[in-house]
Amino acid sequence: MPSQDRQVLPNSFRIAVVAPPWFEIPPAGYGGIESVVADLVNGLVQRGHEVTLVGAGRNRTRASRFVSAFEVPPSERLGLAIPEVLEAAAVADALRDVDVDLVHDHSLAGPLLACGRAAPTLVTVHGPATGEMGDYYRRLGSAVSLVAISAAQRRLNPGLNWAGTVHNATNVASFPFEARKDDYVLWLGRFCWDKGAHLAISAARAAGLRLVLAGKCSEPGERRYFARQVEPALGPDVEYVGEADAGLKRHLLAHARALVFPIQWEEPFGMVMIEALACGTPVVATARGSVPEIVVHGETGLVVDEVADLPGALRSVSDIDPVACRRHCAQRFDLDVMASGYERVYRQLLSGPTPRGRTAAPRAERDGRAAAVHRAAGAPVP
Repeated sequence: MPSQDRQVLPNSFRIAVVAPPWFEIPPAGYGGIESVVADLVNGLVQRGHEVTLVGAGRNRTRASRFVSAFEVPPSERLGLAIPEVLEAAAVADALRDVDVDLVHDHSLAGPLLACGRAAPTLVTVHGPATGEMGDYYRRLGSAVSLVAISAAQRRLNPGLNWAGTVHNATNVASFPFEARKDDYVLWLGRFCWDKGAHLAISAARAAGLRLVLAGKCSEPGERRYFARQVEPALGPDVEYVGEADAGLKRHLLAHARALVFPIQWEEPFGMVMIEALACGTPVVATARGSVPEIVVHGETGLVVDEVADLPGALRSVSDIDPVACRRHCAQRFDLDVMASGYERVYRQLLSGPTPRGRTAAPRAERDGRAAAVHRAAGAPVP
């Protein structure tokens, strides 16, 4: 249930938020999308909206209502189709008797239900918007409206039914700020080729700096990559500390000289970068995907075009001011910024025409929503 300090607004929205089924909301350890969903739910409730959350496991958010698709999250089946389909069925059942203004879906299979409901469906595209996933979103057409999490993601497939761009965010206040740094460089992520842990090892060694590695290594592909590319390179100057929970992650990020982020694909958004900045820790990264939108070169980190330039950047990064890193993150990537961005998209959808392929709501209901949208935006009701 929402806490007593909830801000009550006379014209708040009723929003159903659908999370992926793989981890609890928020996750105890790994789970970037789940962390974003939890923060968004809490931010929306704080701003006066009524939120129904569909997820897995226990509800650890401030959602007004929670529907659990799985008593225990099926984390060990991550990527399989049937948990996604079962959750979609749970969503259909849960929303059958719940009156909502809008469904905000963060799952894979859930958007397939959009054509059968009166309320508009907004889908945040957390992964690639190209290839087969791009084909999927294109085939959904105007039944759903899409939100990009970076301009870089949206540029790769501009023809999709984009409704807006809203950067991911984090609770900056929950991250400790540390101005005085230790002597190590940190790599934090999921162990795979695209995340570049092997490149971080080479760069830190070339720069003469100690490297700490922390990350998820539980799936077969991750274990194979770790065994071949990472484990043989461990030593006194390269330490692996396992998968970091929320507390260890914050400690490592706050005390690191820098976060090294040698990303090797057009990643739509790198959450660990804003978490580092929240701790006052600069980011040294390759200029792929969302990196140039998150890191201000020379102010909150150093962005390089070539992997060969990483060692020099790691040696120079101590010139970056930790206070500037924290300030930039608070201004651009705090929770209130993300919640406000989604509110703008919600108002746009609820005040626009009914998209093709979706059943229109009754006239009285549509008129009531339109009036609420105008009042919430501070405009006169027509």
